[in-house]
Amino acid sequence: MRIVSLLPAATDIVADLGLAADLVGRTHECDWPPAAVASVPVVTRAEFDADALGSREISAAVGGAAHGGSSLYALDTEALAALAPDVVLTQDLCRVCAVSYESVSRAVRLMDAGPRVLSLEPKTLDDVLDCLVTVGDLLGVRETAERRRTELLGRLAGVRRAVAGRPRPRVVAVEWLDPLWPAGHWVPEQITCAGGEPLLAAPGEHTKPMTWGAVRAARPDVVLVLPCGFPPERTLTELGLLTALPGWEELPAVRTGEVWVLDGPAYFNRPGPRVVRGAEVLAHVLHGAQPGDPVTGAEARRLGGA
Repeated sequence: MRIVSLLPAATDIVADLGLAADLVGRTHECDWPPAAVASVPVVTRAEFDADALGSREISAAVGGAAHGGSSLYALDTEALAALAPDVVLTQDLCRVCAVSYESVSRAVRLMDAGPRVLSLEPKTLDDVLDCLVTVGDLLGVRETAERRRTELLGRLAGVRRAVAGRPRPRVVAVEWLDPLWPAGHWVPEQITCAGGEPLLAAPGEHTKPMTWGAVRAARPDVVLVLPCGFPPERTLTELGLLTALPGWEELPAVRTGEVWVLDGPAYFNRPGPRVVRGAEVLAHVLHGAQPGDPVTGAEARRLGGA
């Protein structure tokens, strides 16, 4: 089967199901697993150089606080048609974060033999894991997908057991730095699973910008910094947007050294199987627990610490 993935999380799912060899096209941001996707043709491009812009400039370029402007992605429709896919995996959850479903639908209508188009729109942890089965069913590996979902649910249960009965720190997760944006959708559930109390966002919520005053009033015990699409190294270059805010030093999380930079794209921003690893990482961050593999400095870095 010839698969084109227009969503990094969908690429993660395809690889997790053992079908990476069937990928014939991907986005320029599909980067996992590196060895499996490096040679897969790219059918999207960035509309501007996000690496050269700051958080505020990127936000303005894609439509500002409404988060409903143009996508960062442009689709190469000719390249897509030439690949002759049997299946195209896309999304309709965020117009900014990936090629829109409308753009994909227009491109497919122009193709001689239309592929199956599957739009993934998970909002919760259960939705994310259900997507494994939805994709697996379409790709002919439903039993593999169901077995994998059961394994991932077992790991989440292991996280809950590892933190059971411990005090629950109050947590603010920052998904964008300027404007400040709380992490919603499945992230509050990841925090709850890992033994924390999520603040300023509810499970499944498509969030909006928050004021700095709201963060100060929440008085979080822990601050998680996991900007959408930013690897930790990029996040560190923009941390001054947070640390220069008035009253930063007064936050309980800052006073106790509980500000953490996390790998957002790998474990929190993308609704793929690795969100389970994100919950394991958070168990370490919030409680020092180790329900999975040891957490590395690349996965979680304490601000000002090792």
